Amino acid sequence: MIFFSGYEKFTSIYNGENSQVYRAIRQSDRLSVILKILKVDYPTPEQLRRYKQEYNLAHQLNLPRVIKAYGLEKWQKTLIIVFEDFGAISLNHLLTQYAQGIPIDLFLPLSLEITEALAQLHSQNIIHKDINPSNIIINPETMELKLIDLGISTQLSRENHFLQSPHNLEGTLSYISPEQTGRMNRVLDYRSDFYSLGVTFYELLTGFLPFSTNDPLELVHCHIAKEAISLLEVKKGEISPTLANIVSKLMAKNPEERYQSAWGLRTDLEECLQQWQKTGKIIEFNLGEKDICDRFQIPQKLYGREKEISRLINAFERVANSSQSLATSQLMLVSGYSGIGKSALVRSLYQPITEKRGYFIWGKFDQFQKNIPYSALVNAFSDLVKQLLTESQTMLEQWREKILTALGNNARVVIDVIPDLELIIGTQPPIPKLDGSEAQNRFNLVFQNFIQAFCTSEHPLVIFLDDLQWIDLATLNLLESLLGKSKIKYLLLIIAYRDNEVDDAHPLTLTLKKLQRQSVNVEKITLNPLSLEQVIELIANTLDKDRNQVKDLAKLIIRKTQGNPFFTEQFITNLYKENLLTFNHHQREWQWDIEQIERMEFTDNVVELMVEKLKKLPT
Repeated sequence: MIFFSGYEKFTSIYNGENSQVYRAIRQSDRLSVILKILKVDYPTPEQLRRYKQEYNLAHQLNLPRVIKAYGLEKWQKTLIIVFEDFGAISLNHLLTQYAQGIPIDLFLPLSLEITEALAQLHSQNIIHKDINPSNIIINPETMELKLIDLGISTQLSRENHFLQSPHNLEGTLSYISPEQTGRMNRVLDYRSDFYSLGVTFYELLTGFLPFSTNDPLELVHCHIAKEAISLLEVKKGEISPTLANIVSKLMAKNPEERYQSAWGLRTDLEECLQQWQKTGKIIEFNLGEKDICDRFQIPQKLYGREKEISRLINAFERVANSSQSLATSQLMLVSGYSGIGKSALVRSLYQPITEKRGYFIWGKFDQFQKNIPYSALVNAFSDLVKQLLTESQTMLEQWREKILTALGNNARVVIDVIPDLELIIGTQPPIPKLDGSEAQNRFNLVFQNFIQAFCTSEHPLVIFLDDLQWIDLATLNLLESLLGKSKIKYLLLIIAYRDNEVDDAHPLTLTLKKLQRQSVNVEKITLNPLSLEQVIELIANTLDKDRNQVKDLAKLIIRKTQGNPFFTEQFITNLYKENLLTFNHHQREWQWDIEQIERMEFTDNVVELMVEKLKKLPT
């Protein structure tokens, strides 16, 4: 039991991996409070930041359905947050009383309270990012309900999440949205909370989670690609199709198919509750009729890239599914102007890579670091080593053995460029010094063996190297020997470059011709600007309008941006920020003035565009 000056009568109410929670009496005013203590003796700066963020958000918000924070106090080397105590228990605790799930007459009013709490949070432009039954608390007598645990919440309207090890993901893995896994090629916005809410509703109604596995990567794959067993099947005859459809809509894999507003969800739940109270049953009605979003959201879909995505996935499938005797590597070239969507296209591989339990690593060449050999490859494999360091001790031992077998007495060669590798394979003996071409040849051979260690039928490897118009000669030589002579298996190497900056005399062009003469599997995708039809579809989906209604606007945008996807998105966003694209709340629709937009000046240069955006920021 702890002792903390100024408080007495401590009662432990939660003991988790990262924190302990106590109910106590504050001596100064005899008020009952909740104390949340960061558990570790030596907290990291990141853990301290999260605690401070949780306190600051809860303290500043002052929302009826978000827990109130009274203070943040230091204790020994850690922090304590002092919260209000309104006699609440978590929904996790409540659920223990209902092994088959909470009855409908309790679930419906409860679901409305949770939806209202989320609506209040979203009204302040905050995404919770960790909605689950343990972070929703309720007073069982008064039914007063509040959200807690804002430690990873964000005040950004959109957040980029990138592919990383499941062990490193923010949030609770059983409830995490597909886009929060970083494997969906989508930014994260407030609709991520609706997915987590859907999983929470599913658990409240059934008593168990929609996806149950102890394998973190398998759980991630379930969230991004597998449909949960329908509630109609789980609760045969005990639940209405309407309520089951509401939960399914919340748990849609694509954010555009979920509810778009808490208002729309609340309206449907209120209709269910009214029907249930009047007749004891819920008849089917059209969901989402009041679910018109007044938030500006450009869909995350890649428009006009269906064929290119298919070719990329087919290339990965060939590499991943080939038999041991026929296994091979493949080189995929992706070319196009800046802003054309090369990186976005490659990220469409995240989902199939997860399904095959593969690894994806990424490196980028820099215009001003061409004198640093292997920079992009070293960065890519440094990230892979960091991913491995989050694995279990058993897995780490397996990787240690595999890497040491591949590198032999030359492990020091790789440690010199990727120091973190030493944390996996341990300290390695020094190696003899070599000069010039001998040193480079040794490095190429050892690094090839290092790469081969990661390319297996169980874990195919995808390496994405970006901006190869700035590649250094040493990396080019390594790639040539990697694909030409070594015949590494289960490897997909994707290289992207601006073809307007790579002419016939460029070293990259010469290397690619050599590889083709050696019968290396080389396939090329050239990305073109968006067509008028594709821009019409993008704008119609963004503004929830008929295609004919946005045709003139789309023609204007094509003229201003030449169909470049990056500039198209930036142009539409600028229209919204400059109030040239507005939502009419009375008529519940988006409106614009085509003549005003016509007069708007817009750069087609990415540097000028970013400078203009920076100028508009506060000093």
